[in-house]
Amino acid sequence: MRASAFVYPWDVVGDPAAPERIAALGVAQVTLAAAYHSTRALTPRHPRHRVVTAEHAAVLYPTDEHRWRDRELRPYAAGAWAPGDAWGEAAAALRAAGLDVHTWVVLAHNSRMGRDRPDTSVVNAYGDRYPWAPCIAQPAVRAYLVELAAEAATRPGASGTELESLGWYGLAHLHAHDKIGGVPLGDAEQYLMSLCFCPHCRAGYADRGVDGERLAAAVRRGLAPHWAGRGTAPGAVLDAPVGAALLGDADLAAAVLDWRTRQARSLQEAVVAAVRAAAEPGFQVLMHADPAPYRCGANAGVDAAHILGVADGLVLPCTGDAAAREAVLGPAARHARRHTVLAANFTVVRGMGGSPATLAADAAHAASLGATELRLYHAGLAAEADLALVREALAGL
Repeated sequence: MRASAFVYPWDVVGDPAAPERIAALGVAQVTLAAAYHSTRALTPRHPRHRVVTAEHAAVLYPTDEHRWRDRELRPYAAGAWAPGDAWGEAAAALRAAGLDVHTWVVLAHNSRMGRDRPDTSVVNAYGDRYPWAPCIAQPAVRAYLVELAAEAATRPGASGTELESLGWYGLAHLHAHDKIGGVPLGDAEQYLMSLCFCPHCRAGYADRGVDGERLAAAVRRGLAPHWAGRGTAPGAVLDAPVGAALLGDADLAAAVLDWRTRQARSLQEAVVAAVRAAAEPGFQVLMHADPAPYRCGANAGVDAAHILGVADGLVLPCTGDAAAREAVLGPAARHARRHTVLAANFTVVRGMGGSPATLAADAAHAASLGATELRLYHAGLAAEADLALVREALAGL
């Protein structure tokens, strides 16, 4: 199976040994971050530093000022963590080591935008803003995301892209000093806590005959038992449509899900079309996704039958047990076409919950479910012992 490792530019820039070390893992490709959210990252082998702090969401290359000159929203430049054309410099070094380079573009996840323009953020049923989560129903946000994807995905020298957070973002978020785990939330509760009530979404609900305040009240009422410790357990079987049991109204739940699904679908179509228009023929466009359409976050919810007619394939979260892999690969594989890429994404950093020791077996299981490629998260973050296990696993595939 063809494998690609995720990499940040700062893993490579300033470390002449990094490209050959990554190539020696046995991967044919790297997925190199071109637009990324704020993070603090360990660099355990870099000769100049051990910790990189990316203070805000940024593009890791120089933007085209003409493209962004009259835009209401525009990307932020990186600071000292990725100066100049960090992406281009890293990409050139990786290509020189014989690696194919694809861009890694994070879209609807931007805490600095939420800080500078709070009106762009998702607003929950309680009136709380999620500054890390731009509302993808808003025209200015959608225009920004389409333009960002077209620029960031098609960096010179890239032969493909992987689009992350191309859909709704919600409550679940690895935010700095997160402290939201005191009351565990099941899928339905996470979904209701991720519904947006900004003016654009309220108008969208109204177009479907749903009063926004009535819906917000139903969400608060449905969640009240959970805050009191009487809610459903995480992992409970979901009702159809999601949230119907908690809202007490299946028609209401269906109308809301329809609004959100249509907004995500149309944005995904527009972004992929913009990338294809900006790219050379043969440029591969993949999307990080979850085949449950209600999902929020980095792996945005999709209708697999639809999105596999738009993008060239999906990168699917496969870390975990066999049942978790079956849940994401099964629905996607049923709608795969002749040349569809279904990349099974495995965390290979033990300190982050990964299992590099079982990578070979896990990859074989993923292949039996329809996976055609592997993604390895993350070549820069992993300890040397983890990388040794990855090399061993890939040598045996």
